[in-house]
Formats: sequence, C-alpha cells, structure tokens
Amino acid sequence: MSEYLKNINSPADLKKLSLVQLPDLAAEIRETLLTRLMATGGHAGPNLGMVEATIALHYVFDSPADKFVFDVSHQCYVHKMLTGRKDGFTAPERHGAYSGYTNPSESEHDMFTVGHTATALSLATGLAKARDLKGESGNVVAIVGDGSMSGGEAFEGLNNASMLGSNFILLFNDNEIAIAPNFGGMYQNFAALRETDGTAECNFFKSFGMDYCYVSDGNDVQAMVEALQKVKGTDHPVVVHIHTEKGKGLSWNKENLEGSHFVMPGGSSLDDVMGSFESCGSIMAEHLLEKIKKDPTVIAITPATPGQSFLTTDFRKEAGRQFIDVGIAEEHAVAFASGLAKNGAKPVLCIVSSFLQRTFDQLLLDLSLDRSPATILVGNATINPGDATHCGIYDIAMQSSIPNLIGLAPTTKEEYLAMFDWALEQTNAPVVIREPSAVVSAGREVTFTDADLGCYEVAERGTKVAFIGLGNFFQLAGQAKTALKEKTGIEATVINPRIYSTLDEKMLESLKAEHEIVVTLEDGVLAGGFGQRIASFYGPSSMKVLNYGAAKEFRDRMPVEAQYQRDHLTSEQIVWDIEMCI
Repeated sequence: MSEYLKNINSPADLKKLSLVQLPDLAAEIRETLLTRLMATGGHAGPNLGMVEATIALHYVFDSPADKFVFDVSHQCYVHKMLTGRKDGFTAPERHGAYSGYTNPSESEHDMFTVGHTATALSLATGLAKARDLKGESGNVVAIVGDGSMSGGEAFEGLNNASMLGSNFILLFNDNEIAIAPNFGGMYQNFAALRETDGTAECNFFKSFGMDYCYVSDGNDVQAMVEALQKVKGTDHPVVVHIHTEKGKGLSWNKENLEGSHFVMPGGSSLDDVMGSFESCGSIMAEHLLEKIKKDPTVIAITPATPGQSFLTTDFRKEAGRQFIDVGIAEEHAVAFASGLAKNGAKPVLCIVSSFLQRTFDQLLLDLSLDRSPATILVGNATINPGDATHCGIYDIAMQSSIPNLIGLAPTTKEEYLAMFDWALEQTNAPVVIREPSAVVSAGREVTFTDADLGCYEVAERGTKVAFIGLGNFFQLAGQAKTALKEKTGIEATVINPRIYSTLDEKMLESLKAEHEIVVTLEDGVLAGGFGQRIASFYGPSSMKVLNYGAAKEFRDRMPVEAQYQRDHLTSEQIVWDIEMCI
C-alpha cells in the first residue's frame, strides 16, 4: 500500500504526485475511509464512490481560487482529507473533529454549510455570476449526485446556470441511486446516456443548452483528470456526466446498494440497525401497512428518505402502487399529497422535520388554503445531536402561523396511533403529527375524536403551578412535577396539550383560579413556538408564565444533554426557576 496521503496537507501537495501515482493514492484513501467508517459510521456510499473524482478535482483545479460547491455535501470526506483535515480520518482521537458536511468555519476550501440536497447548482450559479460582475476569473464547479437532480431547486439552478454565458461546470455524479432507488422520468434518460456512452439523441442536459461530456468510469482517476482538464477554463456552462459505483470498496455493497448510503459503527447498514429495535416509527410503519392493505385509497409518500420513516424494502414491496417515492422533492410531495386528498385518496406523507421545513409555501398555499385532508407524519422532530442542517426544532414555529393546519404532538405510542387513525379518516383539514422520539406506553386504550380537537388533557390535577408538556416533553413535565413536590411540597398540575396549532383558551382561562405559574415545555425553538403563544394569551393577566424550549440559534453536533443543560431543560433547573418566581 502506498503512503502518499501522509504527505498531503493541501491540494498543492497533491499536485506534486504524478498521474500514474494517483490510483495508488485513491486506493490508500479508500482504505482509510473504510477504516474510519467502520469505527464511527457515516455516509459510506457517497464518499467511497467519489474518491477518484475528488482527487481529480483537486489535481486539476486550484481550490479555493477555483470554487467547489458540493450538493448535500455528504460526499465531501475525501475533499476534507485533501484540504488539511485528514487527521479527522486517520487519527481516532480526532474522528469527531469535523462535520460530515462542508463547513466554511473549518476551511477556506468549503464555500457553504450544506446538508440539504439540490442546492449546489443555485449556490454555484450565484458564485459564478458574482465573479463575472466583479470582472474576475476562475472556475466554479457544482458537484451533484445521489439523486439530487430530482430536487426542484436543482432544476431552477440548472435553468439559470445555462444562461450564464461564462465559466460554469456541473460535475454530475451518476451512481444510479439516491438514498433509496431513484424514481422519476429523468432517470430513464440518465440510463440511456450511460448505455450509449453519452451519445443518446435525447439528452436532459443539452435540452437546457449546456455543453456535455461523458465519463463512463468515474472511478478511473486518470480518466477523470483527463476529462476535467478539457473543461477547465471553459467560457460557457458545461456538464461532465460521470458514472461511478456508490459504496465502492464495501464488500456487501452490490447486494445492498441502498444500505451502503449510511453505515453504523462496525459497518452494518442503517436499515439493519433500525430493524433491530422497536420505535414509534416502526410501529407506525406496520400500522400504516395494515391500513394500505384494507383501503386501496391509502397511499404512503416519501421524498427519497423511506428508510428514515421505516418504510423498508419489504414495506414498499407489499404496498405496491400504494407507495411512491417522489425523489428529493419535498415541495412536490406536499402539493402531490394535496392533490391526492382533494380527489378522495388518503395520502400519508412520511418525512423528517428538517426536510419538512423546506415546504413552507406548499404547506401554506397548496395544502392548507384548500383544506386538503392529507396526513403528514414528522420524524426526528425533537432536539437532537445532528449538525446545523438536520436539527428537528423548527417545525412547530413554522407551522403555527399557518391557518387550517392541525398540528398534533402525541406523548405515547397509543396516542400516536389514535391520532393517526383519526387524521386518516377526517376530511376537514390537513394534519401534521410529530412522531414521539421514544416508545412510551400509556398502559391503556387511547382514543382521539373530533371532540378532542383543541382540548387539552389534564393528566394530574393540582394547584399553584401548572406544567404544560408538549409531545416528547410531557415526560419532562412529570419529572419536574415530582421534583417540585420534593423540593417545595407543591402538588402541581400536569397537562398534555396534544395539539400545538390551537390554544385551549377555556382550559387556560380556568387555570387562573388556582394557579399562579404556568410552565410550558416544548422540544422545539421557543421563538414563535407553542409556549410563546400561551404567554401571549396570559399577557393581560397576572399569571406568570415560564417558557422552556430551544433557543433561537443554529446548533451543530451538540450532545442532547448539553443542549438540555444550556436551555434549562432539566427538572432541577426548572424547579429552581419556579422557586425564584414563587
């Protein structure tokens, strides 16, 4: 095995190697990646497939004078290794030092903090236009792959980029799959281009007026260098379409291409791990499949992330035409669901919180304005240790301003299923349900009807202090009640609000009689959220209100317990604050 990597601390060091040495470097990097991924887990498929292409990019171009924009950027590990951050991959004690996505705070070679898909073309077009306005030179390269072309913003960016009339390079990494198998008509054209070595008469990219070249083996580093050298310095927009093997180097990759996208520590696929334990997501997926089998109008929808909603390969096979993956097109997914609901079907959109936030206009105007009765199940909707682009804390505040939209926050698995059953059959409004992040059982049968809509539920009745714990934080409300009684003797009230889009003003008004302090708890951003609306309700009165939730900020890879401490989300801190108000 070569030992070139140890001497590469910048792209300048890479350029000292000869062309014939690059395949050995690629093999060394791939082995290093595999070792790191087996230890920590991470985005295996995207990065293992992009080793040679990334080496070629830095060998040919001159970053950061030439600017790279990685779409999604979960295929940037090799880029980081070549730009002074290889210690995060070679030194076990530094494995957590760098984000799994591009991050300008880490390096001048990273242009943007990116973790959502279909953005690179738009961002890169902006960089190129600014360069032209300033009369500067240099190459701008958008690196797009993993199904990102199915995103609406990618279309918009491509349309604009094609009109630049100046240097712009789209490196399109065609690995034949997104996170899950690709869906959509454009992929038929990509297959035709692969089958004809890029010569098919119908060419998606040329239809936008883009120049085009094809590399049949994007894992051949020397072929990649040759192709990129031809387009470097181009005076017009050009597409370099490369065919790569996603997950190249994983021994089981070909048998489970979808599973190779993200692996867990030890090298097992995320699907294997998720299938090994019960969660509210897996419980709901099983329940949803039963509904699909009984009712031909029920349809499950995902925007290219079925695994994150436990819509397994077996689920999709059994659901048949009552399952659809619309690609990485969250906005379309919401509008598509609205159309389905308007014509009598029962759509269920399964999506995670940080991707739902991309759909505000569709939720507002395509769905809620027409009161289309679609059901949206939102996973990972809680304070979590993810990077800045995958926090699940903004959905409550985003949805709360939308008329007609019903937002529900169950506290137990039974409540989750009961709310879903009600939402699926009602025909009056769209319903969003936040999936509980832990499996908690109510220990009893739970129902949810029209009569429960907008009515908070008193779980434990007391006096002086009332805890209103929304969704996942209902358990925290109970813990705080116990701690408050132990510390002060106060027997507080505990309330499960169940709904966050509407206030139960009758109950809130009734609390004034025997309570002095209302404490709201929500696992979302405080600004514009559930608690602040309750505080506004009590504004003209003497009721004291304490709001607890996440501060309005971008947080990046912070342990959950550290976030709880900083946001005063422990029962001890909450009780201390209450004592200061008594």
